[in-house]
Amino acid sequence: MVQVAAAAVDATSFITASSASSEAFKTATLLKTLSVNALIMGEDGVGKKSLASFILPGASIIDASSFDELLIALESANEIIITNIDNSPNITRLTETINENSTRVIATAKKAFVNEHIDDMFSVKFDIPPLKDRLEDVELLVQRFALEASSLFGGDEKFNIKNFKPDLSNNSNSLRRQVMINYLLQDVNDVELMDIIENYLYSKMGTSSDYRNLIYLYETPLIRAGLKKFKSQLQLSDKLGLNRNTLRKKIAENKLYLEGE
Repeated sequence: MVQVAAAAVDATSFITASSASSEAFKTATLLKTLSVNALIMGEDGVGKKSLASFILPGASIIDASSFDELLIALESANEIIITNIDNSPNITRLTETINENSTRVIATAKKAFVNEHIDDMFSVKFDIPPLKDRLEDVELLVQRFALEASSLFGGDEKFNIKNFKPDLSNNSNSLRRQVMINYLLQDVNDVELMDIIENYLYSKMGTSSDYRNLIYLYETPLIRAGLKKFKSQLQLSDKLGLNRNTLRKKIAENKLYLEGE
């Protein structure tokens, strides 16, 4: 059994800023020349499917939870990519079908799991670390997503990363969404911003306490921006025209959203 550490890659453009990504490139290149089955494990958004598609370009990609569809495909396919194989309702039957049809399989799983059939089926298994453990790759991913946003929305390729804290909670999935949103908002005007807030509030309103419950949407970003810009509560209270006690009260009321400020 070969154990390898790997990183998120794109099917056509590898990111090799981190040592783990470099290992992914080497492993994927090797697997393209071999006729062996491989299992790629890791969290959502780390690049498992992209790496599998690089190894088997053009192969059908079927989620293991679509069991009947998968079994039918295995009867005619020479090679196939199975995503989330750990979600298969019947691992035993799945492995039997793969062996009967001599299908080459590259599979993905969200986590390592113990199964005798899986261990026998895959001669190569490796984990892809989460992005929080591959910070060298994050900046390049941000640049890639910003370029994608520029192409999609037709704007400037420049992306303002000042005060940008990458959201890696769901790896590239959350990071891509964050970049897309921030790209759109970096040039937003006051009317557009009010429209966004209005659309958000429309679905939230409906009680007699709406003002008290929703005012944090205004106060929190105002305080956060002020603390970043003026560096102290004393200066911020002066700029906002509030006494320090009132500002402290507002900070305490919104502490859930002000942690780390």
